[in-house]
Amino acid sequence: MSNIQQLQDFTTQVRRDILRMVHAVNSGHPGGSLGCAEFLVALYQDLMKRNEGFEMNGTNEDIFFLSNGHISPVFYSVLARSGYFPVSELATFRKLNTRLQGHPTTHEGLPGVRVASGSLGQGLSVAIGAAQAKKLNNDNHLVYALTGDGELQEGQNWEAIMYASAKNVDNLIATVDYNGQQIDGSTKDVLNMGNLKAKFEAFDWDVLEITEGNNIEAIITGMNEAKSRTGKGKPVCVILHTEMGNGVDFMMHTHAWHGKAPSDEQLANALGQNAATLGDY
Repeated sequence: MSNIQQLQDFTTQVRRDILRMVHAVNSGHPGGSLGCAEFLVALYQDLMKRNEGFEMNGTNEDIFFLSNGHISPVFYSVLARSGYFPVSELATFRKLNTRLQGHPTTHEGLPGVRVASGSLGQGLSVAIGAAQAKKLNNDNHLVYALTGDGELQEGQNWEAIMYASAKNVDNLIATVDYNGQQIDGSTKDVLNMGNLKAKFEAFDWDVLEITEGNNIEAIITGMNEAKSRTGKGKPVCVILHTEMGNGVDFMMHTHAWHGKAPSDEQLANALGQNAATLGDY
């Protein structure tokens, strides 16, 4: 296991990256990005078996698909600081002709990105296809996917969920970022999805919950448990309870920062809560 303090320091720096990237262009999605920082850091720095360099087909390594692509700031920061491309490139986020577009794309050839995402509801289907391809190629590595909880209001997800269990796609771990918020308010107020755990189980998935989804140790413990349940005939779902805007006190407990950039004063406040641990880009 990686050193927990090192992972926490890594996460703090990722938060600074997110805040500075979004502020610099007055555009982007800081809330969900901050809420998923611990998860993506744990995934790329501890949990996934990754090869050196980047090959699009992801043969003989674990691969990840981001479905809720609007949280691209956290994805780009973690990818850069995990060695996929220069950290300095984070300064080009959402600028003209950048590889770091508002939602991840593949046509610019950004290392680490295997699917264009941002049109919600599609990433899980892609991940299932990749998991089946690994089985056909006798590749025993895992496929990970991350979706938003509000994203599960999209119908294509439930076709994919039904398909994955029917076809015994048991080399897949799908994680739901369960923060209870979306752009127009709480998920319960916009379109209440009820008991997600019961729904996945009704579709014959193996489901577990990580109640402390912003705690590095809890994430690693829970995800290792999820890994232990793969290969047993069922796809695995992890319901990850996170806090949108985590790490910045005025961005937490509200949907207001789903897609809103901080002002100069707000940025200074937020950065003051997250020290530079690895050095700013």
